[in-house]
Parts: sequence; structure tokens; C-alpha cells
Amino acid sequence: MQLIPRFFVFLLFFGGMFFPQYGLADIPASKIDSGDTAWMLVSTALVLMMLIPGLALFYGGMVSKENVLGVLAQSFVICCLVSVLWVAYGYSFAFTQGASVFLGGSSRIMLAGLGINSISTLAGTIPESVYIMFQLTFAAITCALILGAVATRIRFSSMLVFIAAWFTFVYIPIAHWVWGDHGWLGGTNIDHYAGLLGLGTTLDYAGGTVVHINAGIAGLVAALVSGQGFDFKHRRRHTPPYNIGLSLTGAALLWVGWFGFNAGSALTSGTRAGMAMLVTQAATAAAALAWMAVEWMHSRKPTVLGLISGAVAGLVAITPASGFVDVTGALYIGVAAGIICYLATNVKYKFGFDDTLDVFAVHCVGGIIGAILTGVFAVEAVGGTKGVLEGNLNQLFAQLLSVGITIAYCSVVSYILLRIIKVCMGLALPEMEQRIGLDQTQHAETING
Repeated sequence: MQLIPRFFVFLLFFGGMFFPQYGLADIPASKIDSGDTAWMLVSTALVLMMLIPGLALFYGGMVSKENVLGVLAQSFVICCLVSVLWVAYGYSFAFTQGASVFLGGSSRIMLAGLGINSISTLAGTIPESVYIMFQLTFAAITCALILGAVATRIRFSSMLVFIAAWFTFVYIPIAHWVWGDHGWLGGTNIDHYAGLLGLGTTLDYAGGTVVHINAGIAGLVAALVSGQGFDFKHRRRHTPPYNIGLSLTGAALLWVGWFGFNAGSALTSGTRAGMAMLVTQAATAAAALAWMAVEWMHSRKPTVLGLISGAVAGLVAITPASGFVDVTGALYIGVAAGIICYLATNVKYKFGFDDTLDVFAVHCVGGIIGAILTGVFAVEAVGGTKGVLEGNLNQLFAQLLSVGITIAYCSVVSYILLRIIKVCMGLALPEMEQRIGLDQTQHAETING
């Protein structure tokens, strides 16, 4: 139990001795664009709203009454934990240039050298402080998404240790590979990538691989390692949701906040942000309708839970594509996500793994759909890169490669971390405590006070 905290201390205070220092530019304030900065401040606040209160309410409404506070607490404390780890070392190792293409450097540990006028080489015309905060919100919500798979049965202490470790050993490396300075899968300034694999860079505009596939696979592994919850084990179904109205409110906040997620990833307030916003709306609406239609045909009733789940699936799928496709492509991506993600929700019943809130079906499957179809529908006039429909078959192969690498790395490392935690301190609560619920067993509180 002491190894992980000691590793953090080592990383914070001695990391600079072993990693080369690549400084980021401290540029005069006159180079900072006030319009872009204003948009990115708003986008950052929107993404934070996705986590607290958006995801907290979305997950909280779907669990039983005895677990609502516990699930709300998970989102809230993850926001706090990841915020501290991000400024301590996460941003530095994820986004600065390191000694290799696989991990960033130590130049920004504890945000050393960050000035009021600093501009990251990745962020262009906004203060580096705003870019750091924007990327912080992505890291925080990614970690929180995982917990939906084991929301009602994981120990609070084990959850904290797992999130800290997963953030360090999974999120940071993959974020660097895809988005970081000279990251090997598609990071900024990685011009030699085409020569390395001959395919072109991975297209992931706002987090198909880094956020959703990453979190979805980690959630699946957590569900497998922790075992089935008591209700799923005995009845092959979960306790009815406490309040679907809360979940609808959370989903609505996620939808609105997602404009900061996708359109904000342009890092400017220009035309590309506008197109990202439009295609996000189109894909989300199409996915919600597609999920509703399939569910209606299958179960004879269009449920509210299904409608909002479809919307989230559409948001997930359009995320990697939002800066590269036009509206036609977005509609196809949305419909595909709504139908396939609905069908994927039945996988857990067939194979017997207890993914409580369908993190795998919505986020992993939706992320895979979006990442692959980005390579199909990418339009040069929108994002500067051609997809399969414009004759660039290599882009599809590049997308498939990045999906496979993300799944493989995340699943292996997540499994190792979870097994260590399970052996050292336990992972799932005993069945009796699961019956009582997280609120009382973990927090000595109830939803009513």
C-alpha cells in the first residue's frame, strides 16, 4: 500500500534528475489572442461542468438509492485528486517534449517555470495556464468515467489508489502518444511518424482513444477483476435506478458541456471550432434517435434511459472525428453509434461480466466506432486530412493501429494495477456491505442527510 505514495514522492522531487528539461516558450503577452483565450476559458468551464455536476448526476441517478451519495462522491473526489496530480507532474509528462516519443519530460513538474505570459508550443495563441487547465479537465473526466463499471461495489480507498495509479501509468503515456509534443502516435511536431510506420498520424480530435476507449477498456478490466456485484450475481440484472430524472439532467449537462470538449479542442475561436460544434450536435441527435428506434423495436417501449444513453453514445463517437468530418459524416457516425452501442449493452449478460453502468458498451465501443469512422469520413476541407472516401486508405489503417495499441496497453497495465490493489488492500466490498450500500458503509451518510 505504501509503494504508490512513495512513487509519487519520488516522481515529484527527483524526477527532474533523470529526465531532460525541455523548456516551453515564455512569449510576450502581445502574442496571446484575447478572443481565443476567452473561448478556451469558457470551454474549460464547460468540460469541468461535464464532470461536476454532469457525470456525477448521470451516474448517480442510475444507481440504487443506497449508493447515490457514494457515486456522487466518486466523481467529486476524482476531480480533486486528478487536479492535484495534474499540476504536480501529469501535465509535464503528458504534454512536454521528453527524451523519447513515449513520455514527456520533467520541465513542468510542479509547473516549474510557468509564467503569466507563458505559451505552450502546443497551444498557440492562448496562455499556457489556460491550456494546462483545459487538459486537466480531460484527464479528470476520463478517470471518473471508469468508475461507472464498478460504481456500486468498489471500496472508496481502493478506488483512490487505483485512479492515482491508472492516471500515472495509463492516462499520461497515452495522452502523450496521441496529443503530446512529439508523441509517437499522433502528437504535435511528430513529422517523422509517416516515415516510421508509413501510414500518417492518428486522428483523435478530442479523445476517442485517449479518453473513451481508454476509460472503457479500464472499466471492463475493473469489472472483470472485481467480480460480479450481488444483484447481478443473483438476478442477472441491476437494482432499478434511483432517479432517472437526475440522470437526464446529468446527460443534458454532458451534452452542453461536450461543446467545450469538442469545439474547445480547436484551441481557437475560429471556423474549425464552429464546425466541431455543429457536427457534435448532429451526431448526438442522430445517435439518440437511432438508439430509441432500435430499443423501441426490440422492447416495444422507448425508454428515457435509452434515449439519454444513445445521446451519450453519439457524443462519444463524434469526439475523435469532430474536427475532421462534415455534417454528412457526423450523421452516419451518430446512427452507427446509436445502433451498435445499444446492441453492445447485451454483451455483459451473454458473457457474465458486471459492467454496472455500461461503460464498455457506450464509451469503449462508441470510441472505437468514432475512431475507425474518422478514418473513413475525414474530409480534407475540414481538418486537412483525407479519409477513405477521399482516397486515403492509409488513414483507416492508422486509426485501426491506434485503437489496437490503446486497447492492448490499457488492458494489460490496468489489469496489473487492479490485481496488485486487490491483493494488497481488496477491491470490491463484501456482499453484505454491497447490500447496505456505499452511502452508509463508505461515508456513514444517506441521501436524505
